[in-house]
Amino acid sequence: MKRLGMALCACALWLSACQDSASEQNQREATRASPRPNAVADELGDPLTQTVKFTASDGETLHAILTATGDFSARPLIVEFSPYGGGSGVPDFGPDYTHVFVHARGTGESTGQWSAIGPRDQLDVSEFLSWACTQPWSNGHIGLYGFSASAIAVYNAMHLPLACVDAAALMAGTHELYRDLIYPGGLFNLVPTVVVGLGVGSPILASLPNRFAAVQSPLDSLTAGLGVLTLAPEILQHPSIDEYWQERRQRPSANHFPVLADTGFYDVESRGPFQSYQMLRDQGVPVHLRVLGAHDGFPAGSAGPFVEYRRWFDRYLLNQDNGIDREAPVQMLIGHGGYHALMSGEFSTLEATDWPIPGTHWQALYLNESRGGGAFSLNDGQLSLSPAEPASSQVWPAVTSLVSSTDPNTFAAVASSAAGTPLFDGLPFLSQMAWVEPTALSYTTAPLAQDIDVIGPASLEVHITNGLPETDLYAVIADVSPDGLTHAVAIGRLRSSYPSIDLDHSLIDEQGQVVQPYADHAQKTYATPGQQSFYQIEFWPIGNRFQAGHRLRLYLLGAATNYLPAPGINLLHSGGITPSRLLLPLQAGVEWPAL
Repeated sequence: MKRLGMALCACALWLSACQDSASEQNQREATRASPRPNAVADELGDPLTQTVKFTASDGETLHAILTATGDFSARPLIVEFSPYGGGSGVPDFGPDYTHVFVHARGTGESTGQWSAIGPRDQLDVSEFLSWACTQPWSNGHIGLYGFSASAIAVYNAMHLPLACVDAAALMAGTHELYRDLIYPGGLFNLVPTVVVGLGVGSPILASLPNRFAAVQSPLDSLTAGLGVLTLAPEILQHPSIDEYWQERRQRPSANHFPVLADTGFYDVESRGPFQSYQMLRDQGVPVHLRVLGAHDGFPAGSAGPFVEYRRWFDRYLLNQDNGIDREAPVQMLIGHGGYHALMSGEFSTLEATDWPIPGTHWQALYLNESRGGGAFSLNDGQLSLSPAEPASSQVWPAVTSLVSSTDPNTFAAVASSAAGTPLFDGLPFLSQMAWVEPTALSYTTAPLAQDIDVIGPASLEVHITNGLPETDLYAVIADVSPDGLTHAVAIGRLRSSYPSIDLDHSLIDEQGQVVQPYADHAQKTYATPGQQSFYQIEFWPIGNRFQAGHRLRLYLLGAATNYLPAPGINLLHSGGITPSRLLLPLQAGVEWPAL
């Protein structure tokens, strides 16, 4: 309980920096990205709003807000299903559309009980679209927009028939809610659970006057509140993948409308859109992937994703031949040296025909105990192109680490907020890995003679003698600049009680190497203390240019505070017959230089 209390206090500090909601921030970015011409605004007047009610098949009522310019004549609809209440959060895609902002059941002013985008919420999406398609303010063409939770609502409902939908543009969101946000690697991520609870609960409280004015039963408000209050306990009751989580994931689509999926390499749920792209692609669904930014913000000098979204809807809802369907299906912004460099505009634009990028090969870098990596860590080891001889062992203490240093995805979500930006700009050392080096193992390359782009999924293979039945295996890939500053660029996580992988769902390269392991989280298998085990740890997609003169460093340490970490101590083996190694994605024709 003491550990839980400390984590809650830490999360409260983080949450205080997040009061400017991501949806509001991105609404402002959308307005800047695609402003409405003044002549159109003057001619058509200010946007109009209208409230509509929809009764679901179980009798609950969904509250929706229409926003249109001039009047509510029949137009294409852009629909968002959001649990965050409020007004129309759909970005302004122009006067040719009517925007429909639907309060998910049990949130905002809708009745019922929200089930964290479970089966009943998914059915609401299907039923509402069938109804909306026939309304006088619809011309029978619908586009689906979503950001984060509202994107997940669409991804999770795509196995159901979605009437009249011509296209979807979705920012962030999860492919599997368990793996991509709540339990990455089997570690419970407290921060998003608390953020979602506050984000959903606050609008319910704010809507009480409107609920009373609409003569809603007090029982409806109580039911809605209970849905939010029971969210965290419900999630904690399902630490492994069971039916609860199987119902909260994307399944094969029953539809064939084109999808534009966007994320950022540092997004808090960045894995999801990459996996969704691959699933839809394999089904023959027209899908494009953009890695332009989401919860992690939009780099200086970039247009952000909203311009792309508008072009996507214009192409498929208005039938404009703007060429977006003929562009490279995968487009990415590759940062030069970490998150701060990316946000400050130090990036390259890369196009590809697929993900992972065709021709990608995975370079093995072996963990070597030889000192000389330049870190103030417990071992200051090196990365080599071949296993060291003889085998060696190092003590790996799993001591809780600082989230702002060792979880770049959670850090980016906070750092990009209105309160977080000045905080971390003023205190840049909080994101430095130097804070955690004294309790970590580290392995570093020599300075690079040329720029090398590392783009794709990666994996870490480690041989360990377990000290406890369960502990956290937590790894960070960092970019070390010539001046010694070290920034995390990717994260790998695995609770040791999930030692097995599902080969059928893992990515295996042409050499037979598992380069993106898919952990089996169906049930826990506890280790026997003193027993040697082999683990394969997934890194979420990496997109970073390691510039000439920079070095790559791998850290092995304890999980960040936001994961309610399971501390412990292990013995890491490397070299000889226990060649622990890192598998890095490199583009065709690129080889890692001799170390």
